[in-house]
Amino acid sequence: MINLIREPLIFEISSPGKSAVRLPELDVPEKKDLLSGVPLRDDIEGFPEVSETELTRHFVRLSQMNYCVDFGFYPLGSCTMKYNPKINEKVAAMPAFTMGHPLLPEDLVQGNLELMKFLEKLLLEITGMEAITLQPAAGAHGELTGMMLIRAYHTAQGNPRKYVLIPDSAHGTNPSSAHLCGYIVKEIKSNERGTVSVEDLEKEMTEEVAALMLTNPNTLGVFESDICQIADIVHAKGGFLYMDGANLNAMVGVARPGDMKVDVLHLNLHKTFSTPHGGGGPGSGPVAVKKILEPFLPVPVIEEKDGRFHLNYNRPLSIGRVKSFYGQFLVMLKALAYILTLGPQGLREVAEVAVLNSNYIRKSLEGIYHLKYETPTLHECVFSDKFQKEYGVSNLDISKRLLDYGLHPPTMSFPLIVHGALMIEPTETESKRDLDLFIEAMKAIAEEAREKPELLKTAPHVTYVRRLDEVQAARNPVLRWEKTS
Repeated sequence: MINLIREPLIFEISSPGKSAVRLPELDVPEKKDLLSGVPLRDDIEGFPEVSETELTRHFVRLSQMNYCVDFGFYPLGSCTMKYNPKINEKVAAMPAFTMGHPLLPEDLVQGNLELMKFLEKLLLEITGMEAITLQPAAGAHGELTGMMLIRAYHTAQGNPRKYVLIPDSAHGTNPSSAHLCGYIVKEIKSNERGTVSVEDLEKEMTEEVAALMLTNPNTLGVFESDICQIADIVHAKGGFLYMDGANLNAMVGVARPGDMKVDVLHLNLHKTFSTPHGGGGPGSGPVAVKKILEPFLPVPVIEEKDGRFHLNYNRPLSIGRVKSFYGQFLVMLKALAYILTLGPQGLREVAEVAVLNSNYIRKSLEGIYHLKYETPTLHECVFSDKFQKEYGVSNLDISKRLLDYGLHPPTMSFPLIVHGALMIEPTETESKRDLDLFIEAMKAIAEEAREKPELLKTAPHVTYVRRLDEVQAARNPVLRWEKTS
């Protein structure tokens, strides 16, 4: 068993009188009257005092405890946690972009506006949609914006309608987005294939339904093959087909939602188009729509006239702003660099390899872990812990044991329609070597579940932090350090 040394807190390393840096004396006259009446902060009581060596080594050691995408892959289904090309980061770090400010006059940000307009053009071509806003800051924000557009349209017709239909295989934020827009959510059950039941949809779709929010491919990784029929059913009653595009990684460059009769689509630039995701950086969730919803897009809208770009705020039907200024510019820039680097064929290869990698994992683990649905899957596959339950081992135990193998666990217990779910999405950036490391670890853990179940139930064993009491951690988190003596 590896004995890991506990890294002390920076406060515990501290000793009075130590300093990591010594600043020179000020070479300008001190003018106390300049700050007269301004509340100034005095020295911070208990602030750590450490040397440069201690400071550097402490934070380097802490950084080495972290798992990151530069260390290994994240098999997190529906999150698309893939490696980000460094060239995108380098482009976005150029001073010409980082020094831009949203309060600069339009004449001084023509290049920024042109880049955003070009990105809009490319995203519309990729998705087959007709108009777009880049403002939303992330996927759930894009969902909310899309539903606001739908409600604004129905309201303009004299009836905002009452319900939104959401399949049980949809992303978990969909119901919240609909609810925040004042709608009552009705659930559509999946059929034996794990896709939307067309029969149930026909029963529930009435003229009181504003929209169907469809995740495609859904959270099982299954493509909704009846999507055109689904669209016809929704449109026949005057509703809109909203598509959650968080899983566009599975079809980018291959198929276009706009060609599938989708009316509203949110994209995740921080997933499909490889910009930092989650704790790794800000997101961006553009919303693309068909022409009928264009008048309701958030202001401002980027427009071009005589070779000049400007922001148009004069749009009477607009839902208004949904983001301070215009959005996450540097995330947009990284996405643009990604698209231009790959080109049409490269984007198609993204989807092809993502699907290939996922199915390689699926076929390698079939029979070892349980698959509730046998339907072919695209970019992700969902196993369960049903076989391991026989030995008293849960998906949590499996995930904790993966940490001992130096691997990040997959998404657990989602989607809810698969009890004890293990959702795995390798993305297109993972090599066969890394996939094989994951597959062999999963096979070894399945064997351990049969022969040494207690090993899994007490895992992890070689991490800096052992298994937490998750209920206590959630209800009574310790958020600050307090000196005890």
